[in-house]
Amino acid sequence: MSFLTELLQRPPVTWWDVLDILIVSIMIYELLKLIRGTRAVQMAVGIAFIVGLFYVSRGFQLETVNWLIRNIVGYVVFAAIVLLQADIRRALVHLGRGRLFRRLNRKVSDDDTIEELVVAATSLSSKKTGAIIVIERSIGLRNYIESGIPLDAKLTYDLLVSIFQPTSPLHDGAVIVQRDRAAAAACFLPLTVNPRLNRELGSRHRAAIGITEENDAVAIVVSEETGRISVVEDGDLEYDMDAERLRARLKSLVTLRPAGKPRQAGYSLS
Repeated sequence: MSFLTELLQRPPVTWWDVLDILIVSIMIYELLKLIRGTRAVQMAVGIAFIVGLFYVSRGFQLETVNWLIRNIVGYVVFAAIVLLQADIRRALVHLGRGRLFRRLNRKVSDDDTIEELVVAATSLSSKKTGAIIVIERSIGLRNYIESGIPLDAKLTYDLLVSIFQPTSPLHDGAVIVQRDRAAAAACFLPLTVNPRLNRELGSRHRAAIGITEENDAVAIVVSEETGRISVVEDGDLEYDMDAERLRARLKSLVTLRPAGKPRQAGYSLS
């Protein structure tokens, strides 16, 4: 009865309280979306179990269990950061790619660069020549550029086609594009560890998904077996792109910063 009396005597709920609850609810919802299908789910279940066990130990006076949990909780936090560093990085990148930040960073498209990419992809597709082209946007790819052979060459259809010829020493790995230039070739990319992907996907498609899961890059993949063109963005793979669909998709994804701004190291397509 005293609990009910205390509850009824609480101050009235204001609009600020509603806003506060709404913000927390959205944060929890977005967090659950981010960890869905990742190793973080099992980690979250384990942490929830430890927290529940802590309150149970307090309620039933289990002093040894309570002491043990209080002394290991700090180590559990550090262990979670180490084990989930990739998921944490991906979550922060996802936050930076939110609609608000994209609206504050509006840019102008470059049709010439897109046309070179479309012509190169369709030409490689017609010959069933495998290729992977990664287009840098607002998040820099310098770590991956340094893993390959630096080019810093004007991006052209002829350059891309020649790089991915089977006889070329640069055909293994990815070409990374910054603005209207091919920054590097034969670059090594991280492979995705998503267990829900089709097992028939080859290393090129897995590398394209892996790189776009970690940052906001866009990848174009040409299958060596089928010649199919795919576009990968934010870990999502779109199959069977013809020239028109590829051109339209790239125009919606790949844009350049407005002219007049000085070029900097890592200045990129977005």
